[in-house]
Amino acid sequence: MADMRSLSGLTPEQAKEFHEQFKVTYTAFVGIAALAHILVLAWKPWF
Repeated sequence: MADMRSLSGLTPEQAKEFHEQFKVTYTAFVGIAALAHILVLAWKPWF
């Protein structure tokens, strides 16, 4: 069977691993950004 690679050059297994780590990192980033916005809103409300 031919080597199954996508446009990115990753195998399906590698792509799944990358996606799992990406989800964790993205969730952490969004959580930190939301917390920062809440803290700024509490410190200096703009509404």
